[in-house]
Amino acid sequence: MTEIAKDPLLPGKAIITAIRQDTEDIKTYQVRDVNGGKPFDFEPGQCAMLSLPPAGEAIFSITSSPLAEMMEFSIKNVGRVTSEIHNLKVGDQIGIRGPYGTPFPVADFQKDDLLFIGGGIGLAPLRSVINYVLKKRDNYGKVDIVCGCRTCNDFVHYEEITEEWPQKPETDVHLTVDKATDDWTGFEGYIPDYLEELNFSPAEKKAIVCGPPIMIKFVVQQLKESGFDPADIYTTLELKMKCGIGKCGRCNIGSKYVCKDGPVFTAKELAGLIETF
Repeated sequence: MTEIAKDPLLPGKAIITAIRQDTEDIKTYQVRDVNGGKPFDFEPGQCAMLSLPPAGEAIFSITSSPLAEMMEFSIKNVGRVTSEIHNLKVGDQIGIRGPYGTPFPVADFQKDDLLFIGGGIGLAPLRSVINYVLKKRDNYGKVDIVCGCRTCNDFVHYEEITEEWPQKPETDVHLTVDKATDDWTGFEGYIPDYLEELNFSPAEKKAIVCGPPIMIKFVVQQLKESGFDPADIYTTLELKMKCGIGKCGRCNIGSKYVCKDGPVFTAKELAGLIETF
């Protein structure tokens, strides 16, 4: 294990080894530890704290698969820390600690059909799970991936979504945008409306959802109206995480502390709480 993994509360040093500009305000950073390896082991859906003194630190979903030899983060420029991270270059150092939070129970998903639903930057944590599942393709049933963004220019990992994932066996990708351009050939409309049109059967299927809170609320509502059992609907509330270890008390939703109890929950576990998003 690397020095970083000995104490999850002590940031270690990581090196930025690649940067990709995904959209106007989102970049994906590939990081490795100082020895060239993965900073620490993690499971799909877990998060890490990135720090950049004196700007501060913030928690981010790990968007790469645990099976990859490095670690990736897709980061939207929305504040002081993310703005400073967007100024970094390949070869710069950044602090990192983790992993934090509960993962998606990928072992329990085996043999089931899987329906992934991601909105905007919410695809980032799902990408870790999707690439893990596609790497172990024989262990899982049919895979459907529904992605939605404001426009076609807002998709993160667009080439992977449109060129790599649809080539995998029994894997279909469904795209929608809020506002279509003249050359857009996919669906135009919000994700809940697209789900209603796609009309997925809930039989032997698990749904995994991530996106803005308001999207999660209406997607879960649509899935339940389609017959999905709330126990078979999973979501991650990593956007609510703050300190990552449940000490600051800023991540609570009702009786749940996202850092300690999540961020991965089923809709059954969040009964009565999703409606407050």
